[in-house]
Amino acid sequence: MTFKVKDLGLADAGKLKIEWATTRMPVLGRLRERYAKEKPLKDIRVSGCLHITKETAVLVQALSAVGAETAWSGCNPLSTQDDVAAALAKEGVNVYGWRELSVEDYYWCIDQTIEFKPHLTLDDGADLTLRLHEKGATSLKDVIGGTEETTTGVHRLRAMHESGALRCPIIAVNDAETKWDFDNVWGTGQSSIDGILRATNILIAGKIFVVAGFGHCGRGVAMRATGLGAHTVICEVDPLKALKAVMEGFRVMPMKEAAKIGDIFITATGCKNVITKEHMELMKDGAVLSNTGHFNVEVSVEDLERIAVKKREIRPNNVEYTLRDGRRLFLLAEGRLVNLAAAEGHPSEIMDMSFANQFLSLIYLAEHGRAMKPGVYNVSKEQDQEVAIIKLETIGTKIDTLTPEQEKYLTSFKEGT
Repeated sequence: MTFKVKDLGLADAGKLKIEWATTRMPVLGRLRERYAKEKPLKDIRVSGCLHITKETAVLVQALSAVGAETAWSGCNPLSTQDDVAAALAKEGVNVYGWRELSVEDYYWCIDQTIEFKPHLTLDDGADLTLRLHEKGATSLKDVIGGTEETTTGVHRLRAMHESGALRCPIIAVNDAETKWDFDNVWGTGQSSIDGILRATNILIAGKIFVVAGFGHCGRGVAMRATGLGAHTVICEVDPLKALKAVMEGFRVMPMKEAAKIGDIFITATGCKNVITKEHMELMKDGAVLSNTGHFNVEVSVEDLERIAVKKREIRPNNVEYTLRDGRRLFLLAEGRLVNLAAAEGHPSEIMDMSFANQFLSLIYLAEHGRAMKPGVYNVSKEQDQEVAIIKLETIGTKIDTLTPEQEKYLTSFKEGT
C-alpha cells in the first residue's frame, strides 16, 4: 500500500464521519452484504477519481468487502475531506489526495491510480479516463471498463466516443434515474444552498437568486432557493428548459438582464464563461458569485481578477473583490463546486443510491465488460428499479403491484372504449 494525504493524525475524526455516513446508506449496505460471500470483484483492481468524502469512503469499503483492491484520488482540488482521506489510508487504501491541491498535484494523484494498473475505473468528470487514454495503450492494457458519475463527464465521454477516441466501455451511472433525478436534483439543490450559507451566512429570503442553467442540478437549486423565500430567476440557452422554468413559476431572462438585479448567482450549466466581465460590470455592490458545475470555468475568475483592484479573503471560501468604482463582488470557493468546497457535498442518503449504482455497475463490468465494445452504456432499467425498490424498503415505504389483468391491459392494444 502507498498513499499521500495531508495528516494521518486526522484518521480518528475521519473514521467517525465514515461511521455516520454508513448509518445513512442502507442500500449500499444491503448490496455489500449480499455480495460479501461470493466476492465478485476478487482480484480486480479498481481505480477511482471521485470526491474523497465520507460517502465515497463507504463505497470504497463496500468494494473492498466484495474483493476489490482499490486506489483513489480526488476529482476536485478543494473537495477532499482530509480526515476521511487519512482514515482510508489507515485502512489500507491506496489513497492520494488532500484539500487545496495544485493543478500539478491534482494530476500527480490521478497518475498514481493509473500506476496501480486498474482493471476497472470509477470516474467523476472523466479526468481519469482521459488521462488513461492520453498515456496510451500501455496504460489501458488491463482496463476492462469504467463508470462515470457526472453529467459533465458523460458529455466528455460521449464526445470521445463520437470522435473514435474512446477505447473501453463506460457505464453512464449519472444517467440512471435513481442517480440524476435524486442526486442531481435533491442532492445538488440542498448541498449547494448549504455551501452558500456556510461561506456567507447570508439570508436567502427576499433575495434575488439567479440560477444559470435549468437542467437537473439547476432545477434542484432553484427549488430550494425558492423554498427559502428567494425570488428566483433562471437564465437558459435551451428553449425547452426555459419554457419549463416559466411554467414552474420562475422568471426567465438573459444573464445580461439578471446581472443588473441579482443578489446571489450560481451557475449549473456544464459550460464555460457563463458569467464574465460584461456581466460583472453590471452587478450591484455585494453580489455573491458561486458555481455548482463540475469544473471552475463557469464563472470567469480570470475576468474577475482582471477587473478587480483589490481582493481579500473575508471568511473561509469567500473572497471579496473590489472593483475600480468601489463595488464589491464576493466569489465563493474559488468558483469551484460550492457544495463540496464550502460544504460536505450531497447528504449521505442521496449518495446511497448513486453509489449503489456504481457498486452494481462495477460488478456488471467485471462479469461482462470484456465482451463489451468501446462506448458509453446506460444503466439497465432492471438495475435502476432494483435500487429504487431497496431504497423504498429501507425507508419503510410500500407500493402497489399490478395484477395479471392490469399487466395484460398495459401490454395489449385490443381493449378500447
